[in-house]
Amino acid sequence: MMLNRRKYLQGTALIGTAAALAACGLNQGGGPGGGEGGGDGDGDGGPVPFTIYTARDSELAEKVVADFEADNPDWEGMATILTLGAQEALERVRAEKSNPQGDLWWGGTRQQLSQGAADGVLAPAPQEVIDAVPEDYRDPEGLWVGEMLLAELFMINTEMISGDEIPADWDDLLDAEYTGEIVIRDVEASGTMRAIYCAMIDRLYDDAGSAEAGYEWLLELDANTVTYAANPTDMYQRVSRQEAALSLWNLQDIMLQKNGDFPMFDAVVPASGAPMLVDGLAKIADGPGGAGADAFISYLMSAEVQTSMAEEYYQIPAIELEQEPQWLAELGLEEMQLDWDRIAENEDEWIGHWASSIKGKG
Repeated sequence: MMLNRRKYLQGTALIGTAAALAACGLNQGGGPGGGEGGGDGDGDGGPVPFTIYTARDSELAEKVVADFEADNPDWEGMATILTLGAQEALERVRAEKSNPQGDLWWGGTRQQLSQGAADGVLAPAPQEVIDAVPEDYRDPEGLWVGEMLLAELFMINTEMISGDEIPADWDDLLDAEYTGEIVIRDVEASGTMRAIYCAMIDRLYDDAGSAEAGYEWLLELDANTVTYAANPTDMYQRVSRQEAALSLWNLQDIMLQKNGDFPMFDAVVPASGAPMLVDGLAKIADGPGGAGADAFISYLMSAEVQTSMAEEYYQIPAIELEQEPQWLAELGLEEMQLDWDRIAENEDEWIGHWASSIKGKG
């Protein structure tokens, strides 16, 4: 867990909500709607400190917040970023329900965000954002909205494996040649890994009529897993140091690492398709800096920013863009068909069973 404290500005002049948020509207020149249920931060609704709990890549989050502040100088220095796993973020927001400390939860799966909505710890996003996100990618009441579609793939070290050595599909991961060649991010704390493991159970569920076939598959994967990394950085370092040749992770982070500190990484699309998660964000109910949450959500979800995120950060936006990024068109991505409602209903049970009866027992 990384804490990055931004120095709060003292004596910042307060301005009215409409003026403060006008530059952050979903359409250029528009202003965000005020989601109900979150604290305004102060009586006038002007710039106040606000806290973002995020599971997003830390460098990406820092850059987006810096861009937000550059475009909205009245908010400069107001954001504190706390980096957590997506499941850790959910648990923290739940634990703070009676005394919220955060204002925005940025980065969580549909399942996790839906749990937060059901627990009454989330508040509606600005109305313009709700209206812009397709119904399939958001809470009916706007208590969370999808920011992007996250493809779950293989991450390989190209200095260790290439050509026919690369697994072509999910079941190939169970082959003996990959024994000790797989490192996995600790599953319970990671929204990405929870979703991948649940997808592996769900894709076999109908044939077996239960989760048992999926459990057996995960037990065989555990036998080929050399270790469970404590966090994404630990996982990246282990693969880069050639402690393992491959991992399972999301497309965006793989591409960011490939074009950053780990050029030996590459993404592999499984032949039978990739689970496609809805990854989103939510305003935390009654947070002390709710006005900042509204401003940042409206900025982040604007067509202009989402287009930039798609082009620069390998993001597949949930909102409709005028043109698909070239890198995405060239990828040939196929979606694995899954029952996400069934996954949402059973995630805690399935992951709990993995933790108690499968992990370390393969």
